[in-house]
Amino acid sequence: MPHDAPEPLFADVAHGIRLYRGDALELLKRARDEHFDLIFADPPYFLSNDGVTCHAGKMVSVNKGVWDKAATFEEIHEFNKLWLGECRRLLKPNGAIWVTGTAHNIYSVGFALQTLGFKVLNDIAWYKVNPPPNLSCRYFTHATETILWARRDPKSRHTFNYAEMKRENRGKQMQSLWHIKPPGPREKRYGKHPTQKPEALLDRILRASTNPRDLVLDPFCGSGTTGVVAARLGRRFVGFELDEKYLGVAAQRITDEVDARERQNSLSFEPPVTVGGEGVTGA
Repeated sequence: MPHDAPEPLFADVAHGIRLYRGDALELLKRARDEHFDLIFADPPYFLSNDGVTCHAGKMVSVNKGVWDKAATFEEIHEFNKLWLGECRRLLKPNGAIWVTGTAHNIYSVGFALQTLGFKVLNDIAWYKVNPPPNLSCRYFTHATETILWARRDPKSRHTFNYAEMKRENRGKQMQSLWHIKPPGPREKRYGKHPTQKPEALLDRILRASTNPRDLVLDPFCGSGTTGVVAARLGRRFVGFELDEKYLGVAAQRITDEVDARERQNSLSFEPPVTVGGEGVTGA
């Protein structure tokens, strides 16, 4: 991974999973060129402006942490250009990136992607079931997030498992409007992240655009949803996260997923049936 990176806070060498603590941009700068098949990124939304929102019927602060503190557009766009530029360097020639966001930052992300030479493939509208109400009553309720999918170069041969997506959609071409529920209690049992994404969302993204043993990077991995799904699907994974608390949650979730997968594999294994002193495979 990074040439001179610190030791990973968590590593499962057998399954190719590593978690590093540190600033995303600094760790990106220290990683090897053309190393990753896919990058999924959920960068800061820069929404922490001391406002309030409604959650579970209660008014709560929108502040998520210092990392999400509101900034000027110029500062946000410069940050997006820097980390996306590093991501492009780290992708393999046929690699791709997914970036999720809201109106507060996604237009900057899209412009930066195109400026840097990426080819935007889709803008996915993720429709959130039961979004929090708009307390100000001065504009429409925010019910979607945009997810941009782009390949590294205009001529790259990106992975798209079209047939699998069509099967999932009952034999019809899958559209760019995705109805996916927010994370449930099981996904938050070790602690929750303020911008946690549902496992179902990452499951679709990774199955659509990676193959087994591909290497996936999440530079803002939070509580580890991308890593959990990567482990479930047999993909290798590297995650960066600044907050040690969330890295601990991510490590626990990934460990549980790896253990569950190992148990499932052991139950599905059928030992040879011995007949006349010779081993033959059972029918």
